[in-house]
Amino acid sequence: MNEENGKNNKSFEYETNNLIRSTLNEKESVKDLENIAPKPSNQLTNGLLGWYSVSSSESIKEGKLNHFTIYNEPLVLYRDREGIVKCVKDVCPHRGASFLGGEVINGQLVCPYHGARFSSQGSCTNLDRITCQHIIDSNYDNYAKSIKLFQYPCVEKEGYIYIYYTGTPLANIEDFQIKSSINSLLPDSYGFPSLEYEYEEVYVDFKADWARIIENHLDILHVFWMHGDTIPDKNVSRETITSFNQKIKRDNRQIESIYSYKTNGQEEFIRIKFVPPGRIFIYKGSPESTRYIQVLDHIPLGNNKARVIVRHYRKFLKNKLFTNLVLFSHLQRRTFYKIFSEDYLVLKTQTFNDQMGYIQKDNVKLLGEDKMVQYYWDWLQNALNKEKPWDIHPTNSLTNSVHDDRGMQYPPENPNMAIKNNRKIIIKLLTRLLFPISFILLLI
Repeated sequence: MNEENGKNNKSFEYETNNLIRSTLNEKESVKDLENIAPKPSNQLTNGLLGWYSVSSSESIKEGKLNHFTIYNEPLVLYRDREGIVKCVKDVCPHRGASFLGGEVINGQLVCPYHGARFSSQGSCTNLDRITCQHIIDSNYDNYAKSIKLFQYPCVEKEGYIYIYYTGTPLANIEDFQIKSSINSLLPDSYGFPSLEYEYEEVYVDFKADWARIIENHLDILHVFWMHGDTIPDKNVSRETITSFNQKIKRDNRQIESIYSYKTNGQEEFIRIKFVPPGRIFIYKGSPESTRYIQVLDHIPLGNNKARVIVRHYRKFLKNKLFTNLVLFSHLQRRTFYKIFSEDYLVLKTQTFNDQMGYIQKDNVKLLGEDKMVQYYWDWLQNALNKEKPWDIHPTNSLTNSVHDDRGMQYPPENPNMAIKNNRKIIIKLLTRLLFPISFILLLI
């Protein structure tokens, strides 16, 4: 475990130092940053282009490729020879094939079409570039040196993989102008020492608008009505649904909403933080006393496609032997999958109604508890108008659906993992029941 943390920290320091150096060494970059007019302290600085958490560290195995899209652009994650995660555009520069079906051999990315091998080792003297080391035979060595992959800055930290997404990948990492700090996303920046907690994690995929999913996770009241029978908390049900006192805090990093009971001494019920572009923290109770924190990372895969990385941190049930015995992880996943399945139809219909123009300002009436949702939509609209991320890699009805067809891997859109998880619960329960019965029969 310490060795893994050392690798992660080494990767983080290496990539971060490069990014900081590239930003500070370029006079024009510094000048551009200084010329940006400062925003009021209660307005979010970060927009839609910037740092996204796109995967967990555990999901990026050595020798494996992890394909995904963001704002319709196909990308691939893999670990190089040093174990450092790279994020490259999923296009081979030889003939334009994808790396779908490709391999990672000894840390080199291998194209499935002609076997072109890419890495930042060998004859390449710039370790920030990923160039072709070999294609076909030695007659093409000079040709190979001239082609390279386009990539995004990629950092591994505290079990997450972050990329700095701009919509325009570059051959040289040092050519990026990093305009926002990754620290604004890190749990430790909000007084949450994540390494002190255990966690369970699932990925969920939706054929729905990414922005509507974030809105859903900022909405506290629907949890009582829609998920009251699923969430294992006697204080959350249709019978206990109530309005809350709400306190909103805004600064240039986050929007925070604190919900407190109007009775019970105004005890804090839940605290939600939105950190753009796509991370949400949900604290059960005040941050100082909470034993349960949820982190949700929203990834805009494409038009009507989104992924959420759901991680539930806890300070209880930290004994792995006991949690394995009681099937805690499997039961938690079953709950997660059920909750997001309950949300799914609403999210799809909201997406449709919005795209049809039915959800206009005059057609929806917000409640007091929806104030955070309104602040979020104000930020989103400003960011969309300014950055227009969906216009960078647009698709249309003639665009091949290869990435759409392969992209939806997780529940609720693809129920296979939920079915497998339920099957494992049944098998493991039967195994636990049959073992003592068999032992008793042997004694008879």
